[in-house]
Amino acid sequence: MPNRTWLAGAMSVTIFLFGNWGAGHAGKESAAVPVETVVDYIYAVLASDRTFYTVHVVERMQQRGVIESSERWRSEPTLPLPAQFVQESSNLAALTGVKVRYRLISLNPINKLSGPANEFEKKGLEAVMAEPDRPYKGFVTDRGERRFEALYADRAVSPVCVTCHNAHPRSTKREYKLNDVLGAVSISIPAPD
Repeated sequence: MPNRTWLAGAMSVTIFLFGNWGAGHAGKESAAVPVETVVDYIYAVLASDRTFYTVHVVERMQQRGVIESSERWRSEPTLPLPAQFVQESSNLAALTGVKVRYRLISLNPINKLSGPANEFEKKGLEAVMAEPDRPYKGFVTDRGERRFEALYADRAVSPVCVTCHNAHPRSTKREYKLNDVLGAVSISIPAPD
């Protein structure tokens, strides 16, 4: 239970920041931030949180023999995998009512649900695989809702990432190295009117 409490607390701060992105200052000045900048901010927080969790929690605990991480963290005494950390934080964000969605996606997903969900994501994955330092961004209309979406290269930031992706029985690619692009972080927010 302490792991969930920590995750919920960390994400509450993140969600507060995202939930107020379009709010103006008191008075006549507006603090409107361009939608492209908003997704860059969201990505910066997500990437920082996930890298910290991966390197300073998962990797450190495993190296010291304290606790492993696994997909079965709900039923076994293990830590969530870094990908599950992102998924769980996205689920918590959804509970706030703020319509920010994010997930990890890949052209070589271990979990088939983490493949591209549409043509935008497929093209975006191909683009960030070719040019990892350049996010793929654009407006998308989905079920009548206009959203701004962005994909950022998701790199193997730790030996833990490399080992897991190369050894997983469902992995379709097994030659990852440190800092290789595994896929993308996909972020979707409501588009301003």
